[in-house]
Amino acid sequence: MTSPPPTPLLDRVRIPADLRDLPEAELPQLAEELRAEVIDAVSQTGGHLGAGLGVVELTVALHYVFNTPDDRLIWDVGHQAYPHKVLTGRRGRIRTLRQEGGLSGFTKRAESEYDPFGAAHSSTSISAGLGMAVARDLDKRKNHVISVIGDGAMSAGMAYEAMNNAGALDARMIVILNDNDMSIAPPSGAMSAYLARLASGRTYLGIREVGKKLTAYLGKRADRAITRAVEHARGYVTGGTLFEELGFYHIGPIDGHNLEHLVPVLKNVRDNGQGPVLIHVVTQKGKGYAPAEAAADKYHGVSKFDVITGAQAKAPANAPSYTKVFANSLVKEAEADPKVVAITAAMPSGTGLDLFGQAFPERTFDVGIAEQHAVTFAAGMATEGYRPFCAIYSTFLQRAYDQVVHDVAIQGLPVRFAIDRAGFVGADGPTHCGAFDTTYLATLPGFVVMAAADEAELCHMVRTAAAHDAGPISLRYPRGNGTGVEMPARGDVLEIGRGRVVREGSKVALLSFGARLGECLLAAEELEAAGLPTTVADARFAKPLDADLVRRLAREHEVLITVEEGAIGGFGAHVLHFLAHEGLLDAGLKVRPLVLADRFVDQAKPETMYADSGLDSAGIVRTVFAALGHGVAAARA
Repeated sequence: MTSPPPTPLLDRVRIPADLRDLPEAELPQLAEELRAEVIDAVSQTGGHLGAGLGVVELTVALHYVFNTPDDRLIWDVGHQAYPHKVLTGRRGRIRTLRQEGGLSGFTKRAESEYDPFGAAHSSTSISAGLGMAVARDLDKRKNHVISVIGDGAMSAGMAYEAMNNAGALDARMIVILNDNDMSIAPPSGAMSAYLARLASGRTYLGIREVGKKLTAYLGKRADRAITRAVEHARGYVTGGTLFEELGFYHIGPIDGHNLEHLVPVLKNVRDNGQGPVLIHVVTQKGKGYAPAEAAADKYHGVSKFDVITGAQAKAPANAPSYTKVFANSLVKEAEADPKVVAITAAMPSGTGLDLFGQAFPERTFDVGIAEQHAVTFAAGMATEGYRPFCAIYSTFLQRAYDQVVHDVAIQGLPVRFAIDRAGFVGADGPTHCGAFDTTYLATLPGFVVMAAADEAELCHMVRTAAAHDAGPISLRYPRGNGTGVEMPARGDVLEIGRGRVVREGSKVALLSFGARLGECLLAAEELEAAGLPTTVADARFAKPLDADLVRRLAREHEVLITVEEGAIGGFGAHVLHFLAHEGLLDAGLKVRPLVLADRFVDQAKPETMYADSGLDSAGIVRTVFAALGHGVAAARA
């Protein structure tokens, strides 16, 4: 009689305290089980896979060595946090990742005490960690603070601002640089691990501190000279001179997949830490899953997939995505004009500029995760007569608002902002929702603000932006596929500030700004059936507003509904401002602005999110009847 198979280690680990009860020799087995669990879960939900697979061993080691949640563990961006979620009491819900009512795809304070800081935008972990470390010291507590940041996120200036501040404060905190792409300095096996253990050990750190105290007696100048000489010498052996200059004690590089190397170093740093420490860990995205290791993007973001083959579920083949339409349209403009250039902030495929880069590699610029730099870099090119298109997601453009105002708008420079992911984005939830760009751009003098109603309109707006040299201009468009409209061979140049009427009526006017136009047309059909002839207009521009169109709709209709995929304060607010100054609100006009719900909306299917905000056809119809003072059922009767 055969004995039953042993219980998987992962079944014995509900929270990190359970993990710390395991013998250290069992950690590699636990890591393999954890990796398999993450692969299986993401195969069912989709999400960010490669980054999480790359930090499985690191996640196990961190929770094994440190006393989380009392010790604060902060994951930058959060793409890599799925293994962390499995180990911190959320394994039973891990197959609800990015689903309505399920786990967030990122770290989230409201979700778990093991998530001390919410993250989905990059390069925030060191700043947040420093804040926690300083607060701890003010409270005279002894817990540790550990910030894990990827090498890609280190391209953002904010990370260096935080490190500079931490070094100046001599703050007791740990930064783990997860080097999974750049391979800044690859580890060299046993010798590298030995040097890391030596450098993080009590003896070396003790000698280092004694040396500092002794040289202090020789005066500050001699102290600095000797200390710098020692650190530069060590930098030639182990790397890290830049981090040392910022005030961090640098350890590594070490193999991030070798627990026998990781655990001793982390223990040394835990037990001997003085001041800020940076541990350079080299990992491989997609580690342990062959299809991910072989893929060019290491399965950074995936849809549902077959675990055996790695084949991802394909979206239904219909209309092209807005992102691809933008890219193809920009290629056509670049073919006609050698001054057209494209700029992205570490999102070439997400913005479609990988396609532009294939056609015009010398005119494509990926500046890394550095949106502030991207905007001012574009402004500099504009001063020299180039026509830069700065393609950045709405949610990420928020990071560069000062540069948009100070470096572009005040100087009236013709930078073209292509704003992808406008409106709700579904599974990525509130952190990636494009809610605010119309509001924060349309307040700026001299800015032209456009929104595409469909993919053909997007073609027109790309050409319009390319031709516009009078100042900054933006065009916004949603995530996902278009509507399937007939596409022009090349876009037309639109008249700035001029909308269009797509359906005529006499009782109700629906004025759409952006991709809700299709829902407005569906609502108009239902309103017409209820005896309410309805005009549908596409504003195209939030700024400058089409005054003639708005004036006409207000004068010729009893009800005017504005519809937009943006927050309060955007297009509808500009319409109301205009109507108030024109005196058109005094004549009994019933105006109702429809916007995204005034709250941060958790992940769900986009159609569900829009319905909840009243921005689907049914919501528009309800709003019309409410404005008229009777319910939908009564009107239909």
